[in-house]
Amino acid sequence: MILSKSILSDTLSANINLPALSDFGLPEKVLQFGTGVLLRGLPDYFIDKANKAGKFNGRIVVVKSTGKGGLADFVEQDNLYTICVRGIEDGAVVEESIISSAISRVLDANGEWDSVLKVATSPDLKLILSNTTEVGLVLLNEKIDRSTPESYPGKLLAVLYERFKALGDKAPGLVVIATELVPDNGKILHKIIIELIAYNSLEDRFIKWLEDYVTFCSSLVDRIVPGKPDQYLLNAMEKKLGYTDNLLIMAEPYRLWAIEGDRKVADLLSLEGVDEGIVVKPDIEIYRELKVRLLNGSHTLASGIAFLAGIDTVADAMSNESLRHYIENVMQKEIIPAIPYAVNSKEAEEFAMKVLDRFSNPFIKHQWINITFQYTMKLKIRVIPVISQYYNRFNKVPEHIAYGFAAYLTFMTAGEVGGIGYKITDDSLDYINGIDKTNFVWSVLSDESLWEIDLTAFEGFKLAVERYFSYITKNGVIAGLALIL
Repeated sequence: MILSKSILSDTLSANINLPALSDFGLPEKVLQFGTGVLLRGLPDYFIDKANKAGKFNGRIVVVKSTGKGGLADFVEQDNLYTICVRGIEDGAVVEESIISSAISRVLDANGEWDSVLKVATSPDLKLILSNTTEVGLVLLNEKIDRSTPESYPGKLLAVLYERFKALGDKAPGLVVIATELVPDNGKILHKIIIELIAYNSLEDRFIKWLEDYVTFCSSLVDRIVPGKPDQYLLNAMEKKLGYTDNLLIMAEPYRLWAIEGDRKVADLLSLEGVDEGIVVKPDIEIYRELKVRLLNGSHTLASGIAFLAGIDTVADAMSNESLRHYIENVMQKEIIPAIPYAVNSKEAEEFAMKVLDRFSNPFIKHQWINITFQYTMKLKIRVIPVISQYYNRFNKVPEHIAYGFAAYLTFMTAGEVGGIGYKITDDSLDYINGIDKTNFVWSVLSDESLWEIDLTAFEGFKLAVERYFSYITKNGVIAGLALIL
């Protein structure tokens, strides 16, 4: 039995969060560029929850722009899909299954562009969403009046211009929210749109309408949504659910959608209060800092240690007492006191506890080797600012971070674990391998082309990294943790 509208009235498990049949008649208020699991598992999750609470009362038209995947599953399932929330929250196991009816239809940008433009002319439309990856937020000088624009900004401008032409310069206001994983994503998108307007020589009246009625918002999305589980787990889930769902996705319990906007934006969205994971504030930098430093930073620092210890997944590492203590301590003792932003310590500590829950999630198989992808760049972005701030405040070595750096150097040079080789994906690998090994640690840490700062200028840092690097090489990475724990 395939998930579809027709089976909702059948006897399904009482443990499934079902949509009301009346939700299918809600107006289309959202135009979304992207069919990916992050959008379906976070913004669309919130919209579905708001609809079920009788607050947002609107559905989503999704635009598929890439050639990857088809629309058959959406059509066959009446655009319904299951969100299986699995993980740890406040130390307790969470298992929730939600059938989402947030999506009303999915349009192919290349074959149904006229239908996309028709959605733009609806007075009901109030929100445009996107997640086109970082590659999507680039300027491509193109004319928007010639078939389907190639770039996402080109498509967005065509949609906005079509709305203006159809409804005039008093067309109802819109909020455009970017969710791509880059800082200031909304500002970047707005800047590209302005440049494209100039390239297309659009009239001043349209520019005035855009300034008065369209608000571009940056946002931060934070939820691990791995998508469809492996076949064994999928079969077990579908047996328990009582139906087959080719669009089923998994998601962790933690969720955050921080939107940079004022009261006007919050009122227009009508999403606040639906879930504690939705935040609309004029400044969302605090949420980015907490995520980048505590979640991403501790991930990066622990990745080399865990992988060299022969531990495959993040959840498995949390079952190793030494590694769990390392992650707890590096967050509590070194990252939280040195986040380079004004952070309330209690808020940071609460976030750190949620990070530990997320790392412990047994349902998500997050591979450490994947976290080492572009290891050098991640350390530079996520950890170097913390080191600088730590020295500014305490003027001493952050020992856990120094150990993480030693593990990074070991990972970059060892090439094998237990006699088995591994692949390193890092743009700096060849450069690091070419460094003279006579004074290797000093050469890497002092290289400002890698870090944009000379790390040997921090008193004692080089000596600590050298000591740990030497110890790991001789005794192994887990044995070395005893030096700091």
